[in-house]
Amino acid sequence: MKTAQLFIIAISLLLLSCSPQEKKGPAMNLAEPTTVNDMSIYQLPSDWNTHRGKSISFEDLKGQPLVVVMIYTACKTACPRLVADMRAIEAKAAPDVSVPPQYILVSIDPTNDHPEKLKQFAADNGMDGEQWLFLQGTEAGVREFANVLSMKYKRIDPIDFSHSNIISVFDTEGVLTYQKEGLGLQNDEIIAQILQVSQKN
Repeated sequence: MKTAQLFIIAISLLLLSCSPQEKKGPAMNLAEPTTVNDMSIYQLPSDWNTHRGKSISFEDLKGQPLVVVMIYTACKTACPRLVADMRAIEAKAAPDVSVPPQYILVSIDPTNDHPEKLKQFAADNGMDGEQWLFLQGTEAGVREFANVLSMKYKRIDPIDFSHSNIISVFDTEGVLTYQKEGLGLQNDEIIAQILQVSQKN
């Protein structure tokens, strides 16, 4: 009898542990962690070169919301559309933000995308205002940051990559709060999230 009761209890616990979780769509609104510092990109040890010729770490951006994509300048397919999405998001969000976000484009090709090339790319795309920041890191730093974003990329020839197309929003503490994957996005959700994190001081 005791064996049967134990079996029933064990099965009940197993069913509870396997209950379905809420399904997420292509956009992920991520709950804030209980320990902010442990989840913050300000913890990353990597240093980055900017398109303005400076060296920074992510901690230097503390206090600003961050809107981030990963691209490479030689891309002729997905990246131009990601860049267009970022420009559209910035233009729509700008009139209503309390704390202006930093819009960051991180190169997945640090070998070829040196700061001067990133500077020219920014100018060519009308993204040389202070709100725009292009970053070149090390191979290890880029890989580590891509892992934070769950962003996958792979070099397929000397100047070309296959890669995910993800726009990510970080709050003023450097915590990832929202992501959306795709191109030519309906960006109302992203803008709403930017406005939300820009009001958290």
